[in-house]
Amino acid sequence: MFLKTSFTTLIVGVFVVYVLHTCWVMYGIVYTKPCNNPKGANCITPFLAGNPKLQLSIYTTLRSNAEGGHTLIHKEENFDVNSKFERTINVSLPKKTRNNGTLYALIFVHQAAHDPWHDPRQVHLVAQLTTYMVPKPPEISLISGEDKTKVPYCLYHPVSHWRSRLTVNIVGDHFLFDREYLPNDVHRYLRVFQNGKKVVYLPLLFVDELSNRVKDLVINSTTTELPLIISYDSISLGRLRFWIHMQDAVYSLQQFGFTEKDADEIKGIFVDTNLYFLALTFFVAAFHLLFDFLAFKNDISFWKQKKSMVGMSSKAVLWRCFSTIVIFLYLLDEQTSLLVLIPAGIGSMIEVWKVKKAFKIQVFWKGGKPTFLFGKLDESERRTEEYDTLAMKYLSYLLYPLCIGGAVYALIFLRYKSWYSWLINSLVNGKSVAHLPWKAFTYKVKNKFPVVF
Repeated sequence: MFLKTSFTTLIVGVFVVYVLHTCWVMYGIVYTKPCNNPKGANCITPFLAGNPKLQLSIYTTLRSNAEGGHTLIHKEENFDVNSKFERTINVSLPKKTRNNGTLYALIFVHQAAHDPWHDPRQVHLVAQLTTYMVPKPPEISLISGEDKTKVPYCLYHPVSHWRSRLTVNIVGDHFLFDREYLPNDVHRYLRVFQNGKKVVYLPLLFVDELSNRVKDLVINSTTTELPLIISYDSISLGRLRFWIHMQDAVYSLQQFGFTEKDADEIKGIFVDTNLYFLALTFFVAAFHLLFDFLAFKNDISFWKQKKSMVGMSSKAVLWRCFSTIVIFLYLLDEQTSLLVLIPAGIGSMIEVWKVKKAFKIQVFWKGGKPTFLFGKLDESERRTEEYDTLAMKYLSYLLYPLCIGGAVYALIFLRYKSWYSWLINSLVNGKSVAHLPWKAFTYKVKNKFPVVF
C-alpha cells in the first residue's frame, strides 16, 4: 500500500513540477527585460521612435532567395505601423506555378521616398504562397455514386495548393532592448544600424505562418489569377516572441512526420484562441492528461488483481473493447492528429487485455500459430452470465433498430469516401461518447467553447 501511494504521489509531484516549469518558461517568453538607461551604450533604440514615413511593398517571385524576376502586386503608401487593414488582390500566376510549381511573396517595409531595392533602411521577409499537400479525397454518395466535389484527387502525390491569405505583423511597441538581455528568438528578426553613438534597430517585421490554415488552401488549376487576402496588424513584443516559438514548434513537428492536417489542428488552438483562454485551456488539458494516466493506472491495477467475474458483465467488457477499437479505426481513417491517436491506441490495447482477463483466455504458441484456451466459470460466475445475457437481450430490442436506422440514414443522405468510411462512421455513431477518450473531451468542449478548439 505504501509503494502504491508513493508512486501516485511521485507522479502528481512530477506533474506539479512540470506545470510550474511550463509557467516559468511561458513567463520568460512573453517578458523581455528593457534597457533601464536610455542613454547607455547597451541600449538598442527603435527606428520607429522617429516617426518615419514608411511604405509596405509586396512582390512575387519564383525563388526563395529573391533573385531573378519579381512582380509588384501591392503597395501601401503612407503606411502606419499601428494601423490595421485587410486588402484583397488578384495575383497573376506564372506558368511554372500553374504547372504544380511554387511562388513566393517578398515583403518590404521601407522608407516612403526610397526604392525598396536600394533603401539602406529597409527590412524584408520571404513567405511561401504555395504549399504541397495531398488533396482531400472526394466525397461520394454510396447510393448514386455521384461526386459533387469535382476536385482532381491523387491518393499518393502531393500537389501545389495556393495559400489565399498572407498575414503580416510589425511590433508597434517602441521597446528599448538591452544588449546583454537580447532574446535569441528576436535576434534573427533584428536588423540594426549605427546612428552616431546609438545603435538603432529597424521595424520588427513578422509573417504569421500560423494563420495559414488548410481551410484557406486552394488547389492550383489552369486559371491565370487567384485571389490573395493581405492582412496587416500591429503586434506586441510579447506576442511576437510567443508566436515565434509556436511557429518553430509546429515546424519541428512537421519535420518529425506530422502532416499538414496535424499541424493545422495545432495552429487552430493558438490562432483561434485568446491567449488568456489558451492558458486556461493548457491547464485543463494538462489535468486531463494527468487524470487519464491515473485512470489507466487504476484500471490496470484493478484488473490485475481481479480473479473472478462475479457481479460483473463480461459482455460489457467485450463491447467496450469493440467500441474502443472502432473509435481508434475511426480516428485513423480521419487522419487525426497523433496527439489523439496515441492515447486512443493505448486505451484499445488495455481493453483487449481486459477481455483476456475477463474471459480467462490463455494463449499458447505452437508452430508459430496461436492457440486459445478459455478458462471455466464457477457457479457464481455462471449465474452472473445468465443475468447479463437476459439484460443484453432486452437492451438489444432498443439499440439495434436505432443503430440500423442511423446507418441507413447515413447511407442515403450523407457522403463518404468509401464503404469502409461509411461502415466505420456508422459504428462510431452507434457507440457511447464515454468510449471517446480525447475525442469526446474535444467534442464536449467544442460545444461549449468553440473558440478554443
